Amino acid sequence: GAASLLDMILYYESTTHLDISDNGSMGTSCWRALAHLIKQSVRLSRLDVCNVPLVDYPAQSLSKALLTGRLTALHLHNAQLSGVPLYTLSALRSNKALIELHLTDNQLNSYQDALQLGDLLRYNTTLQTLQLSNNEVADALEELCDGLRHQTAGLKVLLLRNNQITAGGMVHLAKALDLGENLLGNEGIQVIREPLMQNTSVLQLGLAKTDITCEAVALAEFLAESHQIEQLDLCHNEVKVGGLMALCLALRINSSLTTLD
Repeated sequence: GAASLLDMILYYESTTHLDISDNGSMGTSCWRALAHLIKQSVRLSRLDVCNVPLVDYPAQSLSKALLTGRLTALHLHNAQLSGVPLYTLSALRSNKALIELHLTDNQLNSYQDALQLGDLLRYNTTLQTLQLSNNEVADALEELCDGLRHQTAGLKVLLLRNNQITAGGMVHLAKALDLGENLLGNEGIQVIREPLMQNTSVLQLGLAKTDITCEAVALAEFLAESHQIEQLDLCHNEVKVGGLMALCLALRINSSLTTLD
């Protein structure tokens, strides 16, 4: 039934966003039809395959389709990608169409998965958003950040919320674009302060629930200097009166910020 439906979607070419999440019982014929749809469709731009284990044939089939597919957004939340499945999706490195890749809740670790993600960022030049929230990357981020250093005009947003990143990991992530809900604290803010001041590409900075108190003053200095920052998230932090006063002064100077949480 699913294979027939996918064939019809390809025939009529009217679908731009396809969501087949929560269908863990899809068989080989369905995955074959999905791969054919991805490779042939000129309209399909976004695919959601969430809460579906992408292991063995499904991962192989999707990887081959991504070699020539025109998808610009791919959502693979909770797809059990840690280990071999992520390695199988090696076509992502050479894909030239994908702009957004969302990989939340996949238990991606700081060992072999970090190596694969580093390779992805090292070789892919078109990806602009990489969503890695709610994984287990932790502080072993050297490979991931080595890949980031090869990004010159591609990646614009890197989301690493809830990855147990501490101030130690911030040494490698000083140039990262968006770090939220990690154990960052005031020490970590000092680590990323200078790189942020020099950065000319950060559009969104998410620092929710990161134990920031008085060092909100350092963020205010960055805000006053930045000409491109658009969104700043400081939710669930005790920035206190001094931090709020500094932020208020910075807002009088900054002309790019549109959202402050």
